[in-house]
Amino acid sequence: MSPFIGSLNLTICFFNTIFFSLLIFIVAIAKALIPFTIWRKLCNLISNTFAESWIWVNNFTHDILCITRWDIQGVENLEKHEWYLVLANHQSWTDIIVLQRVFNRKIPFLKFFIKKELFWFPILGQAWWALDFPFIKRYTKSELKRKPHLKGKDMEITRKACEKFKTVPISIMNFVEGTRFTQEKHKRQRSPYANLLRAKAGGIAFVLEAMGGKIRRVLDVTIFYPETQKNFWAYLCGNISEIKVRVKSLPVHEDLVGTYLNDKNFRIRFQTWLNQLWTEKDQSIGEFMISQPPKL
Repeated sequence: MSPFIGSLNLTICFFNTIFFSLLIFIVAIAKALIPFTIWRKLCNLISNTFAESWIWVNNFTHDILCITRWDIQGVENLEKHEWYLVLANHQSWTDIIVLQRVFNRKIPFLKFFIKKELFWFPILGQAWWALDFPFIKRYTKSELKRKPHLKGKDMEITRKACEKFKTVPISIMNFVEGTRFTQEKHKRQRSPYANLLRAKAGGIAFVLEAMGGKIRRVLDVTIFYPETQKNFWAYLCGNISEIKVRVKSLPVHEDLVGTYLNDKNFRIRFQTWLNQLWTEKDQSIGEFMISQPPKL
């Protein structure tokens, strides 16, 4: 029955995505036609409400078709009208679905920085654009060497996005490992962690600086899948029987906001803070693995 359930789940998600994306597109057009600040804020509120409803329907469908035990801790005292930076380990595309489920309607709608190429992803790419998700272009070292004028372009896009994000409460999500965890990547990086890749500090440090003190809490999220299967298709088929999520709400102290690129002392301090966070997360995942019952 798993492939049938997965196909049915995917079909419902597809039509659900089309329906709510069309509503979001209509609001985006209305926002573009009337460039008044209060009107744009109202349109943003409506668009985010549609997006939250889209997530709710996807979650509801999954709960009907699949049996997944959710073990979630740490979401009791979150605020819908607060700014958050959400950090999580990254293993699969399912992580995004998990984060949306855990935080939907508990904090402001999650937004994250997307590769520019994903704008052309059918329906979703355009919906992300209509929801003001920032699209960025990552340049390789060889590209920057050939075209040095491109250096700092991604930071400028980030800064402009953060200026928008200051006007209404928002949750900015970031996978600081930069890519999904695999044993091959882990070995290639020579990661000091048993269950994680190295964490990249520059992006989130820049976001905290660009947001100008608006973000006062960091939500440190640890996602763990007891089964070896964790991909999106396995999730749709109901083959992931349990998902564990732990959320820690951490204050953003003054010493976590500074000029990352030009202040060496701040850079070392911020990297130390993030590495400590990642060390604790690695230990938590290790404890989850030890506590799992042996497979027969």
